[in-house]
Amino acid sequence: MLRMRSWLVPLAAILCFFAVQATAEKLGSSVSELSVPEIEDKLQDCPLVQSLNEHKAASNPQTSSLTSRIFAFLFPGSPAVNALLATLYISGPPNFLLALCPPNIDPSSLSIMVAFAVGGLLGDTLFHLLPEIFIGEDSPEHVRFVMVEPNKNLLLGLGILVGFVTFVAMDKGLRIATGGEGGHDHGHVHGHTHQKSGDDSKAISSGASTGAENSDARQRKAPVAEKDSQVSAPEKEKDTNTSMKLGGLLNLIADFTHNITDGLALSSSFYASPTIGATTTVAVFFHEIPHEVGDFALLVQSGFSKRAAMGAQFITAAGAFLGTFIGIAIQELGKDTGSKNVFSDAVSSTSSSAGIFGTSLQWGDMLLPFTAGTFLYVGTVSVIPELLETGPNRGAEFRKTLLQFIAMAAGAGIMLGISWSE
Repeated sequence: MLRMRSWLVPLAAILCFFAVQATAEKLGSSVSELSVPEIEDKLQDCPLVQSLNEHKAASNPQTSSLTSRIFAFLFPGSPAVNALLATLYISGPPNFLLALCPPNIDPSSLSIMVAFAVGGLLGDTLFHLLPEIFIGEDSPEHVRFVMVEPNKNLLLGLGILVGFVTFVAMDKGLRIATGGEGGHDHGHVHGHTHQKSGDDSKAISSGASTGAENSDARQRKAPVAEKDSQVSAPEKEKDTNTSMKLGGLLNLIADFTHNITDGLALSSSFYASPTIGATTTVAVFFHEIPHEVGDFALLVQSGFSKRAAMGAQFITAAGAFLGTFIGIAIQELGKDTGSKNVFSDAVSSTSSSAGIFGTSLQWGDMLLPFTAGTFLYVGTVSVIPELLETGPNRGAEFRKTLLQFIAMAAGAGIMLGISWSE
């Protein structure tokens, strides 16, 4: 089989660019007035590009893998319909699984599952989202060309940074609202309460043994101290319960906001391509299971009954649908709904200068970089510190760490396997 030299591809692009320019001049227009899809369509008419397409079809015949058939079955509609279906998939099953969870489940026991979810999120971000953002997705029918525009990569990088910083601000605001304890630290409420109770008991016992010479004064003050302790104990318990319930409510607000970003992620990924949408759904689904179980445990610890905690989690799941509808609205209003690739069809039928700051980017194209930024934060800053926590038993911690790395590799491996199977 004929093997194409790598230097022929850029040469072909240059020659075909001049061919497109000559064609445009014949039509009475310049290349600068053509949109990105129009330029790519004209490049496909170049004889050398057609030869490259024939070589690609011969060397890489299209096959329908099991993964492709499963994704086609789960997501059979338009990008908007598929995004709504994906939101249903990630919101329904994880919440129904809560019925099988015991109310006293320890969130720290989910570390292996959390590590698996981290691998999936980072794998989806590094293997799918970032390549799609800056280069685009390969086409099975023909070769693709990447057009580098001034400031385009800067805007895409800015979108990633905005997504990252947005989650930093959300996390920081939640920590401030909970008095610096952190909204998703499932053990901080009880730990803080026990420590406080221990300090109080220590203070009372030390105050009760000041010396034998003050026994008479102690006897006179004992009824008063006992009365004060009887009065203050219910107040302390009431304050503790109020603080725990406030932490649970703030966690619900954070969960609702987090689900909105999940909905935005799903809508933007399906408008990028069906494959990116499907892989993002898988990554979000694996992340949602330990996330929902951990929040469920926190709500139970905060005083919610099991049924009330499950109901609250279903209510927060509405945030994912709200985010999906917002993302669909941005995509539908910001660009052509028939777009299958965020970069090949990044502009409408108007000229490329009609985009953001003179680039071919539309506002809908910024949702995918925003999603990548949020995934980077959730997969690193938000979760990795939990995996770095260790205990005094070195042998047990070593075995636990080994299992966490294996789970993380498995999550990333699934994302990598999906990429190769497509």
